[in-house]
Amino acid sequence: MYDYLIVGTGLFGATLAQKLHEVGKRVLIIDKRNNVGGNVYTEKVEGINVHKYGAHIFHTNNQKVWDYITQFATFNRFTNSPVANYKGELYSLPFNMYTFNKMWGVVTPEEAAAKIEEQRKEISGEPKNLEEQAISLVGRDIYEKLIKGYTEKQWGRNCKDLPSFIIKRLPVRLTYDNNYFNALYQGIPVGGYTKMVANMLEGVEVKLGEDYLKDKNKWDGMAKKVVYTGPIDAYFDYCLGTLEYRSVRFETEVLDKPNFQGNAAVNYTDRETLWTRIIEHKWFEFGKDENGNDLPKTVISREYSSEWKPGDEPYYPVNDEKNGELYKKYKELADKEEHVIFGGRLGEYKYYDMDQVIFSAIKLFEGIKR
Repeated sequence: MYDYLIVGTGLFGATLAQKLHEVGKRVLIIDKRNNVGGNVYTEKVEGINVHKYGAHIFHTNNQKVWDYITQFATFNRFTNSPVANYKGELYSLPFNMYTFNKMWGVVTPEEAAAKIEEQRKEISGEPKNLEEQAISLVGRDIYEKLIKGYTEKQWGRNCKDLPSFIIKRLPVRLTYDNNYFNALYQGIPVGGYTKMVANMLEGVEVKLGEDYLKDKNKWDGMAKKVVYTGPIDAYFDYCLGTLEYRSVRFETEVLDKPNFQGNAAVNYTDRETLWTRIIEHKWFEFGKDENGNDLPKTVISREYSSEWKPGDEPYYPVNDEKNGELYKKYKELADKEEHVIFGGRLGEYKYYDMDQVIFSAIKLFEGIKR
């Protein structure tokens, strides 16, 4: 009999498994995929660590999380500075003085601020939707070129039909700082995320290719407590209806050239280009292999956003009012399951950054009576 069965080897499950194992608990962690790491899984292709389920750039201001995760990997100094491509015009992200200079020809922060202020006046009163929120923050020009098309592709909905809170805090900088994250710590684990998660799970019993929901009774009988990190509605067999997610599809190809776009991430912000962005994976580790040699080939992934349907990989919870109400009902059912703890992005139907997932697992561990 195990003390804990943990379902899912993503960051939440791996963190909790590592912490419980460390204090001598008997832990079994399972995953229906054939690899550990959940959506942070990286796979080596042509010497390049390919982010199989989309770009994952670790960033945090949480000292406790940073001290914890750096036990299992050395992080490089990668800084996220994406580029926006609007019909062949290239802009710096997040919105900063490089962006404003390219958009309007302004040179000083004062000129940029005046331009934004002039365009913001279009919206009076409380913004009613995402479009009005964006214009009230950065003005119409930036909204039309750099927000509208990308956001509509990402969410599959018109900006006028999306809630304003999605972009309540757009980063707008009147400096030449194009570091996307305001984070004290940032980087990519050297050798990839899979290696990092494997280090976290060292000594823990792991079974892959095992679908917990297909034989729940068998698995439940193997442990005193179950920690479930899959979709909460799937656990209850969608008895109250399905929660909505956005899913992402990737078209990945190996190119026989050393450099495709010169940056890890390029966002395509016009509506006509079908993909939302192209990731060139080698630039997460500066185009070098682990011995510091230049890599002769490159791997790119075009990213397409789509509405989730059963069988797809759920990525982003659609945290609107309707889904929030449905999640509350599932949460009431979950609270009655004395044997099971629900956690992580899918178990809590919550958009979590990686550091938040790890912190959530650490907090859960600290609250467990041992």
